[in-house]
Amino acid sequence: MQHQRLWFIVLMLGLLTLLAVPFVGAQDEVTFLSTQFNTVEESETFREIIGDNAEFIGMDAGPLIDLILAEAETGEGTVDVVGALHGTYPTLADADVLTDLTDLLEDLSEDRDIPAAFADLGLLDSDDFQYYIPWMQATYIMAASNEALEFLPEGADLNALTWEEFAAWCQNIVDQTGEQGCGFPVAGLFHRFLEGYLYPSFTGGMVSQFASEDAVAMWEFVRDELWPTVNPQSITYEFMQEPLLAGEVTVAFDHTARLINAFTEEPDNFVGFPTPAGPAGRGFMPVIVGLSIPKTAPNPDRAAEVIDFLTQPETQRTVLEELAFFPVVGGVDTSTLPEGVALEAAAVDALITAEDALPALLPVGLGDRGGEINQIFRNAFQRIVIDGEDIQTVLDEEAANLQTLLDETGAPCWAPDPPSEGVCQVN
Repeated sequence: MQHQRLWFIVLMLGLLTLLAVPFVGAQDEVTFLSTQFNTVEESETFREIIGDNAEFIGMDAGPLIDLILAEAETGEGTVDVVGALHGTYPTLADADVLTDLTDLLEDLSEDRDIPAAFADLGLLDSDDFQYYIPWMQATYIMAASNEALEFLPEGADLNALTWEEFAAWCQNIVDQTGEQGCGFPVAGLFHRFLEGYLYPSFTGGMVSQFASEDAVAMWEFVRDELWPTVNPQSITYEFMQEPLLAGEVTVAFDHTARLINAFTEEPDNFVGFPTPAGPAGRGFMPVIVGLSIPKTAPNPDRAAEVIDFLTQPETQRTVLEELAFFPVVGGVDTSTLPEGVALEAAAVDALITAEDALPALLPVGLGDRGGEINQIFRNAFQRIVIDGEDIQTVLDEEAANLQTLLDETGAPCWAPDPPSEGVCQVN
């Protein structure tokens, strides 16, 4: 595996060198690597937005981290700007490979409103080192077709559902139509559903309560009440906008960027609403994306100009309209948003302002091993819900794998788990 990773880094360095060939003599050209917009359709859309400001390359988090670290080792860089999730940055910060953007943030703040809550995230655990500047935010919401609304349980509030009411709704759809109308993106970002929505809603945590009594009760609910009502094709769904538009499902959960086509193509047929709440609150996962400049960036001044461009209200509005990632600056005109985007924006606002909202950060401090925690949560789902294994046995075994991962990376707890002294401990 290590041998394969080394070859990957060599290949990527070669690719970026080739990409840079046309720029010889044009020292202000910028190479922008991002873990976001790395699907073909999203990449094409974002390249139109960024235009001639930068050469955009989408890349998964693990390879991106490896590449930045490798360039830091050689002292010769090809990457000018990095766009990555909040949870990616602690590894780069620990390796001391990023430029302090404090002065740039001050400059940007002169003519745009960047909320302190977002800006402070870019400090990580430091007092005065700005590792990244907020770029955009997103989250996950629910979507339903109008025909599904008639099957809501009596007295249920669409904007304040509980998971029990949601399961009853899905059962009503089965009983009244004979179809399993609820769907989830099991082949897509389903691990975020488990990490940021189910676990926080039922246990109040993501990691520390992984194998707790509350977690057992949660899995019993999923296995016995929820999953029997779910469309079995969910195991093949990656983006839920497609089965929604095809009428294969009438209620779905997914990332805002993976539901947007349904809302924009048929805004009169779909509604957006917050994810349901459990006994511990309304768990949800705010996705914060930041922009940084590696110390080895060949064009740091132009990189700063790209960050300036991407954080302008006009650009932020375009990204919202075209790619359904939400602004992190004030002054963005949302009065003339397309109807479908406005539907999502209303659902997001109802979610993040809910009285019982329980934010759950993306995993932090795992570096290029972030995919392993996702697989652990997926394994638990597969073994318990699909394969029918004993819940406590599965949780104890996967909890041991989770603790090993935390021990080997040294990751402390992150919200919604309480802060830890040292490595986060799994219960």
